[in-house]
Amino acid sequence: QVRLVESGGGLVQPGGSLRLACAVSGTIFHVMRWYRQTPGQQREFVGNITNPRETTVADSVKGRFTISRTYAQNTMYLQMNKIKPEDTAVYYCNADQNGVDYWGQGTQVTVSS
Repeated sequence: QVRLVESGGGLVQPGGSLRLACAVSGTIFHVMRWYRQTPGQQREFVGNITNPRETTVADSVKGRFTISRTYAQNTMYLQMNKIKPEDTAVYYCNADQNGVDYWGQGTQVTVSS
C-alpha cells in the first residue's frame, strides 16, 4: 500500500525556520511535490523534486524554501527559512504513479508572533 505521511508542521514566528517531512512507503516516486492550501483557496504549488534531485520552487518561496529527498529513508523534505505570515497554510506532499494521484494528509504551518 502506498502512503505519504507529512510531519513537522507547527507554530513558528515570522523570520523563523521549519522543516517539513513527507515519508513515503510502498513505492519510490520519480517526481514528488509540495503544495499548500489556505481556507477557501485552491492548493498552491510550492515546489517539486525529481529523481535525481533536481528541484523547482514557486516564485513566492524562491530563496527561502528548499526541497530535498533521501532515498535511504524514502523521505522528501521542505526546508522553510525566513518564514512569512503568508506562508501559513496546510502543506501537502503529492506524487503520482501509473495514473494514480497520491496525497498525504497534510501538516499545518502557522506563522504568528
